[in-house]
Amino acid sequence: MNVWGNKLKLSIFGESHGAGVGIVVDGLPAGEPIDAELTAAEMLRRAPGRNDVSTPRREADEVEILSGLLEGKTTGSPICGVIRNGDARSGDYGSALRPGHADWTALLKYGGHADMRGGGHFSGRLTAPLVFAGSMAKQVLSRRGVEVYARIASVGGVEDAENVNGIEAYRAISRRDFPSPPRSEPAMREAILAAGRDGDSIGGVIEAVAFGLPGGLGEPSLGSMESEIASLLFSVPAVKGVEFGGGFRLSAMRGSEANDPLYIDGGVIKSRTNRNGGVLGGITNGMPLAVRVAIKPTPSIAREQESVDAATMREITAAAKGRHDPCIAPRAVPVIEACLALCALDCMLGKC
Repeated sequence: MNVWGNKLKLSIFGESHGAGVGIVVDGLPAGEPIDAELTAAEMLRRAPGRNDVSTPRREADEVEILSGLLEGKTTGSPICGVIRNGDARSGDYGSALRPGHADWTALLKYGGHADMRGGGHFSGRLTAPLVFAGSMAKQVLSRRGVEVYARIASVGGVEDAENVNGIEAYRAISRRDFPSPPRSEPAMREAILAAGRDGDSIGGVIEAVAFGLPGGLGEPSLGSMESEIASLLFSVPAVKGVEFGGGFRLSAMRGSEANDPLYIDGGVIKSRTNRNGGVLGGITNGMPLAVRVAIKPTPSIAREQESVDAATMREITAAAKGRHDPCIAPRAVPVIEACLALCALDCMLGKC
């Protein structure tokens, strides 16, 4: 079953080199205004072929709304959005299994019947519908006082040189073509370009923050806020790790360092630090909800790698063909924002 969500339910469909990709979003309240220009701007942030650090594949990524919107407002029925594929080159893909891709596992599960051109249903192309759904979620959240932003925290080991903190800093970064602070961009960009020149790729870390999320959302144990968010983040093909707040760094601290001291501000309990990322016991505490995501290097690279030809079942050495990002992280930023926004809205609508 390809369905996610509790009150808000998502179902993604399509393949990278098929007619198109899309999503069905069920559960958005009726009467919510959806600004088509804001949605188009979000889609453009993820779209390929925009700069020298992304794949040269060019797609308009315009969303065709088939249902659920009337005169710019939600009707309460499921919203179906389709994004047509236009610039596919299926001839670049044969029977060689690409190391690091889902070609191998798709073969095991579907016995060779899956459409794996360009990665098929496992492709990063399937994140475009997530951004469409996330753009609607962000608009609904903004009217409820919640804003979600993300940034590149590192690429290929090149760390962000600035201590980004606060909603204004994140807003400013969200307007940039390369979603990092200005001082960090040159070194990060050069690391990506260098990997591309070598016929290789690099990964990165993205940090996303939900500001204004009320406390008390989530459930303990099996229904924790962290598990809900992680379940959607791990639907993004390149994501291999998720941590909240200080995450793994907390393991090297003492309790006196890892704990967030509490105080009262205007009758409201707050914490002076946010090392636990706005979640304790699976429930939000009203502080910004911060999550970091590890993005692996793009598996399709121009370097020769050991592999297997699935058609002949022979060992081969081959380089991946096709057009691919030397680093997925820059274009994944709006995708991670979308996932966090959808999770936040799902929880708020269901008051889970």
